[in-house]
Amino acid sequence: METADVDKKNYSDTVLYNVLSKKKESRRRIPWYYAPFFLLIWVVLFYAIVLPLFGRLPDRLTIADEPQKPGEFVAERAQRVLHQLDRIGPKVVGSKANEVETVSLLLNEVSKIRNEMRGDINDLEVDLQQPNGMFVLGTMTSLYQGIQNVVVKLSSKSSNSSTYLLLNSHFDSKPGSPGAGDDGTMVVVMLEVLRQMSISETPFEHPIVFLFNGAEENPLQASHGFITQHKWASNCKAVINLEVGGSGGRDILFQSGPKNPWLIKYYKKYSKHPFASTLAEEIFQFGILPSDTDFRIFRDFGHIPGLDIAQFSNGYVYHTEFDRFDVIPGRSIQTTGENILSLVRALSNAKELANSEENSGGHAVFFDFLGLFFVYYTEATGFLLNCSLAGISFILIGFSLWKMATKSEISMGRISIWFLIILGLHLIGCLVAIALPLLMALLYDVTDRTLTYYSNNWLVIGLYICPAIIGLVLPSTLYHTFKPNDKLNHSYQIQMGLHAHCLVVGFLAIILTTLGLRFPYMCMVSLFFYVASVLVNLLSSLSDKGYSWVVTSQFIQIMPFVYFCYIFYIFLVIFFPAMGRNRDSANPDMLIALVCAIGTIFALGFVVPLINMFRWSTVILVCLGMVTFIFSMISVSQVGFPYRPKTSVMRVNFLETRRIFYDYEGRPVLDDSGYYIDYQDRRALRPLEAHGINMTGLTSMATDCNHEYVMCGMPCFWSSWCRSLASAAWLPRESEVIVPGTLDLKLVSSSVLETGKSKRFDFVLAGPPHMGLYIRPLSGASIEDWSFVRTMLDQPEKYSAPYQIYFSYGVDSTPFKFHIDFANPNGDFTGPTFELGVVGHYINKDFERDATTIRFIDEFPDFVYIMEWPSLFKRFIF
Repeated sequence: METADVDKKNYSDTVLYNVLSKKKESRRRIPWYYAPFFLLIWVVLFYAIVLPLFGRLPDRLTIADEPQKPGEFVAERAQRVLHQLDRIGPKVVGSKANEVETVSLLLNEVSKIRNEMRGDINDLEVDLQQPNGMFVLGTMTSLYQGIQNVVVKLSSKSSNSSTYLLLNSHFDSKPGSPGAGDDGTMVVVMLEVLRQMSISETPFEHPIVFLFNGAEENPLQASHGFITQHKWASNCKAVINLEVGGSGGRDILFQSGPKNPWLIKYYKKYSKHPFASTLAEEIFQFGILPSDTDFRIFRDFGHIPGLDIAQFSNGYVYHTEFDRFDVIPGRSIQTTGENILSLVRALSNAKELANSEENSGGHAVFFDFLGLFFVYYTEATGFLLNCSLAGISFILIGFSLWKMATKSEISMGRISIWFLIILGLHLIGCLVAIALPLLMALLYDVTDRTLTYYSNNWLVIGLYICPAIIGLVLPSTLYHTFKPNDKLNHSYQIQMGLHAHCLVVGFLAIILTTLGLRFPYMCMVSLFFYVASVLVNLLSSLSDKGYSWVVTSQFIQIMPFVYFCYIFYIFLVIFFPAMGRNRDSANPDMLIALVCAIGTIFALGFVVPLINMFRWSTVILVCLGMVTFIFSMISVSQVGFPYRPKTSVMRVNFLETRRIFYDYEGRPVLDDSGYYIDYQDRRALRPLEAHGINMTGLTSMATDCNHEYVMCGMPCFWSSWCRSLASAAWLPRESEVIVPGTLDLKLVSSSVLETGKSKRFDFVLAGPPHMGLYIRPLSGASIEDWSFVRTMLDQPEKYSAPYQIYFSYGVDSTPFKFHIDFANPNGDFTGPTFELGVVGHYINKDFERDATTIRFIDEFPDFVYIMEWPSLFKRFIF
């Protein structure tokens, strides 16, 4: 009994000790009611600093302002031309709108500029190029014939330079879209830059080539035609490629080089409104965004360095009928115009342009800080900076821990153990900060609630950012709450939490930099400001005076906080609308959740651990959890329905298709009609079924691909469509699709070659401006040669049957002749040798849609934007 009484007493003493310790610990913390104000400060900073600077644009200059501001870009004049381009409507390759009306408008505008030009100072040459060619892009061979480029060369009479600067934009557009933003904005910017350069009294050293290309959306054919064939192409030593992924906003430099950091040096010095990021460059080159630009062609086929610049705001109208003149802000045109005009003036006089190869070497690390200034240094310098700052931060952390041990009269070994515990908890917190938002994204996908943030972007605050904050702090909060350490000042314990984050960022900087990545400059930025705050607190001994160090630390943290909010907000602005055209194969919410989580860790990694300095910190996290719950309830209401008419539409792409498939004897074995649907987002067509659209008979290619027919029997358009057949479906219809044109494939001849084991098939193909071929060898046969480029045949490890050939023409509709040579080891060609699919795409509005299709389109709700056209798919066996 005595032993039991002693155990009871010891247990009671332990409980009492823990209770008293917690009370004592609580008294050493800051009252809980200051916590909301602490968190609110950072919210206010975001809305007061980040958003205004992100949206800052210069005032638009008018023609009336020009006498007072000579030599400056005039947005009003550019807007007048843009309005004319917009009135033409969609400009699809092969259409009258693109090949006649737009080309005529551009030539007329260039003629006006020639009439205003200082002819005593400058020369202006115009060439209307109509190239033919072929190249491999993605998993298809792309052929073009008679597409058009309006090419203008401006040079100073006093210059003898044979090295040119190239500017590029495109005037064609996606089907159904007037293309006022993409890429009409950049076309009119180039025209005004051409005008300002031509009327200037100041000569320039290097001629400037202005390429207005007429087949970028095709994709990228016109730039290939120029850089591989034009008489001025070999003289072009650097390019400024101008694109638009939305309608307005600032223009971001998102690709540079390759390996020509001098271009970034000029951008830093001469861009009037710098807006750039190495992170954007690496993300784009990783292929996360479903887009590509002509910059790729100039880089890969022309081997010339350059700058890839694009506007990206309001990506919801990108490639839709709503990409019109009235949604393009004049101030956006002004900011881009001022940037490009200044860059052109500088680069056309750059000595490096004459020897661009000699000035190549290494990549550059670059970023702007809230648009206020621009930072640039070489990749080698970045390696040194990242590793040095990480090393310095480790040393300071060690010194700070030693000082804590000395002041607290605790051994360094014990301090180190406590720090390692906190470090481990913080590592777990970082993982949980990523895992919780991803879990939310997974739950929304399982319940078919993806894209709830699509129209109401603010929902991500509760759905992903609050869970990330909770996850980041939760392990350490539970530790401080349920296992309080009364042997060490609580202020020191909070400092250890920030030191732990610094250690994580430092190791991350070293690892990612060693892997050859450049975006770890973000770790360097984070470390720089934290090291500065630790130095100030150590030198002033504020770190030993309770929570006095917090003021210095958090004041210095304002700079990295606003920067990281700025950079991650940029990516959210880009990614939000892009998720509506990312097809249905991947959960888009996972990417948004990941961006929010990583952004939270970078922006608030040195902030939210301070939640633990307040009393009732667990209650604070519970309140954040309530915010997530409230936002979740809102998101599953009508507020979370992704789509809105005109502003953030649901994209639906389909081809009203007639299919006629012939067997080896030439007899039709299938003759049907239906809609080939290419899903654009994760929700596929389910929102339409909920609105009463009849989808009876809809068959998904993900589960019901009929491999009896080449390409599952689907008339996929480009390689991206054919690679994504799992994101396609077939909806049959009873009435036959009325094809508004012809499609003729003629077998001209077939003959066994001299070896006796190969046979050549010669064809002639005639039809609409956009056609496709799918080639699949049968019964042991293989393709030995063909009249297309041999890239696919020479790289069997990369390309395999069925082979896709895409063909388009602009002003030259001459039937296309081609041959294919098949080899068979036994030399037996008496049976089926290969399957050949032929598709005609009647895209532009010169081709009428039949009445059944029009009625089908009219059934769709107003939040849907439809991109469609008739197609005819014929399958032959030879």
